[in-house]
Amino acid sequence: MVWIIFFLLYLGVLALDLVVLHRESREMSVRQALGWTVVWILVALCFAALVYGVYEHHWFGWRVSADAPGGSEAAIQYITGYLLEWSLSVDNIFVIAIIFTYMKIPAQFQYRVLFWGIVGAIVLRGAMIAAGAALIHAFDWMFYVFGAILLLSAARMLKSEEEEFDPGKSVLVRLARRVYPVTDKLDGERFFTVVDGARAATPLFVTLLLVDFADVVFAVDSIPAIFAVTQEPFIVFTSNAFAILGLRSLYFAIAGLMMMFKYIKFSLIFILGFVGVKMMLHHHLEIPHAISLGVIVGFLAIGIVASLWVSRREAASAPDLRND
Repeated sequence: MVWIIFFLLYLGVLALDLVVLHRESREMSVRQALGWTVVWILVALCFAALVYGVYEHHWFGWRVSADAPGGSEAAIQYITGYLLEWSLSVDNIFVIAIIFTYMKIPAQFQYRVLFWGIVGAIVLRGAMIAAGAALIHAFDWMFYVFGAILLLSAARMLKSEEEEFDPGKSVLVRLARRVYPVTDKLDGERFFTVVDGARAATPLFVTLLLVDFADVVFAVDSIPAIFAVTQEPFIVFTSNAFAILGLRSLYFAIAGLMMMFKYIKFSLIFILGFVGVKMMLHHHLEIPHAISLGVIVGFLAIGIVASLWVSRREAASAPDLRND
């Protein structure tokens, strides 16, 4: 019953977003994107109340195992997992921006791609979460493997540049063109069109494939990270789902303010490193979830404040340079 309630709530929010709130294809301003980002964050945090009731008072007949967390601990795990997945999705946004630029997708059609990208991402992440949970319950040493993946991801992020990603070299794009006819021209917001009497995929559909593929690649980092916070399947999946839900508006907010948040990447590196170490120490040292939540919030705050401070200093020094 709890799973049914979650999916009904989630699908209802998605339908409201696409059919009612964003029925027309138009470009979203940075101000609107920031506003909707706040709305989705509040929706996700409100869901923590349901998590508390389910684990504390067994709402809707929810059954928990003997080692399951209490209501307060479950709510903290959910919020920690949500903020972790939400912060790691920021790096995914830069790659999505490159995909849209390469495919030459107008801003008014990007929201539709992101919406259906979320639907695909939920299905793919659900499968990856199920596989990860099965591996962890079957093999205790998977904690060390997942921790090593996170540390390697942090190292790779430290030395790599997002501009190195080239969608044109993607095997997925070449495979799509071989399997199904693809036209180079857009047909409004349609994923498929008719060219010379035959159906063909538009660049919008190819972009959707690339966005979902990018999410799967980044899930290789984020799925092990959430298992460092909790192994409760319901908390793992719902925190991921709500983090992805706000990815669309977060994309338009950060894409418009990309230069202002230049140090967010370093915050993500430290977060991945911390979570990786925590996972590798799982059998030796138990770090309280409240401390993990504080560390994640702290690193994010440092990255945001540092980015804004440097941007303001650069903006203040710009008139002086012009005068010189």
